Amino acid sequence: MTSDIDLYVGKRLRRRRRLLGLTQQALAEQVGIRFQQIQKYECGANRVSASRLFELSEALSVPVQHFYEGLSEHDPLTGTPKLNVLAPDILSKKETMDLVRAYYSMGETPRKHLLDLAKSLESASKLQMSV
Repeated sequence: MTSDIDLYVGKRLRRRRRLLGLTQQALAEQVGIRFQQIQKYECGANRVSASRLFELSEALSVPVQHFYEGLSEHDPLTGTPKLNVLAPDILSKKETMDLVRAYYSMGETPRKHLLDLAKSLESASKLQMSV
């Protein structure tokens, strides 16, 4: 039996894989398994063993604890986030991943300008909603 934690780890795995622009096949080849196994991990159907999680963390260039970050911020009974700052699936959307990839492909100065622009647009939007 898998648990909510297995589902959470799978979502973090999918999110990181997509952020790097890897297919399930490409990731599976890096760790020596079939892409179907990656699918099962990502949907929480199969648990990821400790040794496999280590291999996946190496392939995805993140520490093992990356897969557990934010877990304590979720309600243990429902699995829902305690703080709903972002929609739960926002980081799973292709548009979000495209935006993050484009952002990090820029140099430091254009990234800073884009971030400043986004923050100013957010502030302007909040002002309009309060009026």
